[in-house]
Amino acid sequence: MTTSQDLASATARHIEATETYAAHNYHPLPVVLAEGDGAWVIDVDGKRYLDCLAGYSALNFGHGNERLVAAAMAQLPRLTLTSRAFYNDRLGDFARALTRLTGKDMMLPMNSGAEAVETAIKVARKWGYEVKGVPAGTATIITMRGNFHGRTTTIVSFSDDSVATSGYAPFTGGFRSVPYGDVAAIADAIDDSTVGVLFEPVQGEGGVVLPPDGFLRDLRTLCTERGILMMADEIQSGLARTGETFACDHESVVPDIYILGKALGGGLYPVSAVAADRDVLGVITPGSHGSTFGGNPLAAAIGSEVIAMLEEGTFQQRSREIGARLEAGLTALIGKGLVGVRVRGAWAGVDVDPALMSGREVSEALMERGVLAKDTHGSTVRFAPPLVASDEDIDVLLSALADALSHRA
Repeated sequence: MTTSQDLASATARHIEATETYAAHNYHPLPVVLAEGDGAWVIDVDGKRYLDCLAGYSALNFGHGNERLVAAAMAQLPRLTLTSRAFYNDRLGDFARALTRLTGKDMMLPMNSGAEAVETAIKVARKWGYEVKGVPAGTATIITMRGNFHGRTTTIVSFSDDSVATSGYAPFTGGFRSVPYGDVAAIADAIDDSTVGVLFEPVQGEGGVVLPPDGFLRDLRTLCTERGILMMADEIQSGLARTGETFACDHESVVPDIYILGKALGGGLYPVSAVAADRDVLGVITPGSHGSTFGGNPLAAAIGSEVIAMLEEGTFQQRSREIGARLEAGLTALIGKGLVGVRVRGAWAGVDVDPALMSGREVSEALMERGVLAKDTHGSTVRFAPPLVASDEDIDVLLSALADALSHRA
């Protein structure tokens, strides 16, 4: 018979092994997950939790989505990797599907989101030299303060997160940072060396920070007028998370470069990509950029099924429904522990009264009540439940949050 002491020792054993042998680049909540189904996960003790982080939006379609698992299982015994030294029978269909979804001419497949951002930076620079005519070695890209695009050396070079940058200099040059959502500041920062503007349509890591209304439209106009690339990092915000296929769709804007990842792999496999028209991505030539795993058959099979699901529109609709329920429930908690709420589709950032609790304390209190979420800066917590979450699931989140806040009021 399994005892409570056995279960507790199993949790402790897994945590101890991780903390002892894995580098401490994360500070996880003290829960050890073993299974997942839809919007729910189960720890090694058998306790169920509502997953309101969804792998930072990688699990938009839920844990163990039947269609995605079937696509992966069908491909696994056939062929998983060839490298791009050869063609494979899945990449072409994936590329065609993604260009159809984005409305672009071409795509370049990679693995992680950070790789996709690095790829977009390289593409923008080479485009600047070969198409725009910027003098060699001088290209600059405008970035936004408060951004999060990954943690590789080049990417942290334009981060203002001291935790991500401390101890990692010297950094890569060629970037100019301006306030998020400030088109006038972007315009002032543009000069003859500027090749693009890299931005998140919604700053997820920053706490689901929304840009001012009209920012995307104004930025599109500015980039067109000044002959620079509008580079949208939709790694977290894209693929139905905000209630539209892409967050840029909220203002009917099409960027020059889409940067995609996370949910593109359905939470099963790392899949990312950059999509752009031929006059932009056409600057990439054999040997100038690559990836052993990028565009592999397994990734392409899963990515193709993700796109097929998105093209049906049901996940976008469900995201809007979840968002409406979240916004109503979270707004009701303003003045009852919350001092700010931001919602865009099934994505919410809440600011807790810092005199009441830190974001970490809120996350720990929610965990005790069977809900998993993640704090970000200070007393801000973000919620991103899988898009398969039911109304009842969202009510579980809202009830747990209200209870956690009331017990500290």
